[in-house]
Amino acid sequence: MNVTLKPFDFAQAVARAGMNAQGQPLAQSKQVEGGGFQTALSQALQSVSNSQSEVGRLQREVQLDNPNVSIEQTMVAAQKAQIGFQATLQVRNKLVQAYSDIMNMQV
Repeated sequence: MNVTLKPFDFAQAVARAGMNAQGQPLAQSKQVEGGGFQTALSQALQSVSNSQSEVGRLQREVQLDNPNVSIEQTMVAAQKAQIGFQATLQVRNKLVQAYSDIMNMQV
């Protein structure tokens, strides 16, 4: 996987945040394209669920001695699903902690 970093564009970041260059909110805020946080979280959870389902399918195929499915392929898929699940669990824990912190704030 090739990862490249793009240069930071301050004007674009400010526009995405719904502010002008001076940090003031724009009169008409734009909706974030792509649905925002809820959609991203739903897609991530669906991806983790799909990877776990795929592991279950591969494990059944290995148990049935399907010659097209190798144990190595199954183990790699299982590790990927485990890492995805652990990452999801950590995100959930951070969200619960942030919610608790906000609820305990003095107003």
